[in-house]
Amino acid sequence: MTAYFMEREKRGERAILIHNHFSMLDNPERALEEFRLLAKSAGVTILTMIESKREKPDAKYFLGKGKAEEIRDMVKELEADLVIVNHAISPGQERNLETLCCVRVLDRSTLILDIFSQRARSFEGKLQVELAQLQHLRTRLIKGWTHLERQKGGIGLRGPGETQLETDRRLVGGRVTAIRKRLDKVGRSREQNRRSRERSSTATISLVGYTNSGKSTLFNALTSADVLVADQLFATLDATLRQVQLPGIGHTVLVDTVGFVNQLPHELIAAFKSTLEETRLADLLLHVIDISDQHWRDRLHEVNDVLQDIGAGDIPQLLVFNKTDRTTYEAGRCEWSEDGLPVRVWVSAHTGDGLPELRAAISDVMVGSWVECELLLEPSEGALRAQLYELGAVESESAQEDGRMLISIKLSSSDYTRLAGSHSAMKDRP
Repeated sequence: MTAYFMEREKRGERAILIHNHFSMLDNPERALEEFRLLAKSAGVTILTMIESKREKPDAKYFLGKGKAEEIRDMVKELEADLVIVNHAISPGQERNLETLCCVRVLDRSTLILDIFSQRARSFEGKLQVELAQLQHLRTRLIKGWTHLERQKGGIGLRGPGETQLETDRRLVGGRVTAIRKRLDKVGRSREQNRRSRERSSTATISLVGYTNSGKSTLFNALTSADVLVADQLFATLDATLRQVQLPGIGHTVLVDTVGFVNQLPHELIAAFKSTLEETRLADLLLHVIDISDQHWRDRLHEVNDVLQDIGAGDIPQLLVFNKTDRTTYEAGRCEWSEDGLPVRVWVSAHTGDGLPELRAAISDVMVGSWVECELLLEPSEGALRAQLYELGAVESESAQEDGRMLISIKLSSSDYTRLAGSHSAMKDRP
């Protein structure tokens, strides 16, 4: 029988959603709710949801043969354009389902990548999304793919004896290389700006949280900015930086970043490396939580897992419980640690309630997160001295009679901890 391959450039609108309940799944209701929201965010019309239960994926169809045939029949009956599977499936499983159902099949990763492609607005954001899509695409190139063939410019593009699949792979590889070069250039500019802030001792605070937790609304409320706010997943993709004046600290840079989601594709994390760098190198993370979401505890842990993956797990956090206007919680409430520093604040970014208390809490945390001390450096520790100057941490220095340098520094506790891990002078200060 002749295999059926899909024209991938044609995008379906009417979708059948597929979800498999594995035995280890903790909260099936939340998984289904989030899946529906993802599909709606992609702009598809949901025709029906088909659920199944399997201990482990089927090698051929991911689902069992009987369930796959049921999906095929439902596609014909409802005249669906698209089948979306709420799991990561292999290229072979995707191809087998497409051959059986004769419609395009997307897995969870491809769905999220599609949403990102619709939301990206800035030049850097569009490049990052395209890079993630191409990296995902490379694992799924098969002989039935024809959309890349139409990019051929004619004589001279295809090498001697080169198959169509090889041509497609080369086209994708060349585009990936070109995008990475352009992103490196943008990243160098971002790095220069970051170093400039470090030299001026300007603290950076990054907003993080699950998608649709209200980060952009809070960002606008704190900075009087006009970042897009929408009640949808991944409304914000592009990192936005604004200065904000905080009591006792002065000018501080606040960063609004992309929201996280459970099972965020690894291709996205890799592609958004430069954007997520603002989070990884921040002095403080405002972890925004939608307190009106009954599953907020699960989402908190999932965000912390992503932060750990990108190397931001050890950065100090202030938990901001948002959307109190939808609950019975009192805005302005604050909880403190045994060290006397605020750890949780309840606010409503929508109404503005609790924002003065949040600003005061941020100031208290930031003041407590800076280290001011003196270091006595040996002549051999010139590398550490250079690093401290690069961070803008040196406030004064004086040469001692024995050749050592006594320097006064002020830097964030996160930078101090990082440097102390590789320089004994940071640990054995006078």
